Amino acid sequence: MEIRWLEAFIAVAEELHFGNAAIRLRMAQSPLSQTIRKLERSVGTTLFIRSTRSVELTAAGHAFLPHARGVMEELQLAQQSVQVPEGVVYGKLTLGFTGVLNHMALPLLTRALRDAYPQIELNLVGRVMTQDAVSQLESGTMDIAFVGLPTDSINTETRLIMAEPFGMVVPANHPMADAERPKLDEFAEESFITPPISAGSVLYEDTIRACADAGFQPYIAQQITDPYMSMMLVAAGVGVAYLPDGIEHVVPPGTTFVPLGGEPVFMNHGLAWSKNRGSQARDAFLELARDVLP
Repeated sequence: MEIRWLEAFIAVAEELHFGNAAIRLRMAQSPLSQTIRKLERSVGTTLFIRSTRSVELTAAGHAFLPHARGVMEELQLAQQSVQVPEGVVYGKLTLGFTGVLNHMALPLLTRALRDAYPQIELNLVGRVMTQDAVSQLESGTMDIAFVGLPTDSINTETRLIMAEPFGMVVPANHPMADAERPKLDEFAEESFITPPISAGSVLYEDTIRACADAGFQPYIAQQITDPYMSMMLVAAGVGVAYLPDGIEHVVPPGTTFVPLGGEPVFMNHGLAWSKNRGSQARDAFLELARDVLP
């Protein structure tokens, strides 16, 4: 197996078009097709489903892609290692985050990383729910992730970085918009907007548990992964959303954040990473995170 075969495979996998991949690699399409066939003979299976109109990855192709990318990244790091002065931390990190729920912690960390370790390349992946984040950490396709705590993984380490009390996001003209710390059970007849149950979101679990503790089962009118889009649906009058108070200053026009009274319920935000030995870049990031987000 040759490095150029992997380069060709990655180009075709990302473009899903032999002509575009050939242009990207600055080679003719026929030699590219021959290179892919050589790679498929080498690994002993078909990596692409080809037709006159489309190119798709087979199941084997999907499984092979992250490893091919890993090999190319390791090669790039090897080349970089001989060019970077001794003692300088370098490398690549993939960081998963949900979205607006991380709007306070994420900028602090990324700015601090850029200032302290400019040689570390950070790849940010958004809209990653806790369950998906844990799966990617366990498989090695992600290095660190913002998650809701607790997680049920025995293969990851976690650290609490923030605990935010919950409140309600309601339409600006809602009868409760100006209420002084209403209790959650006063929203029992409302339609709720939550993450999908299948998304593996701690926010969904927190919502259902809090409503049950308040004595009712919420009617869920809409399920959507992105918390900011949930608030947009609140503005549209679709329902209300149970969210932590960190979003109070970023709610969209037409909505209001209402702090809740009674016994406070908190959303626990954390960082998670695999228990497997990590890179020097990951260790440096985690040490930095302890200083920035104690």
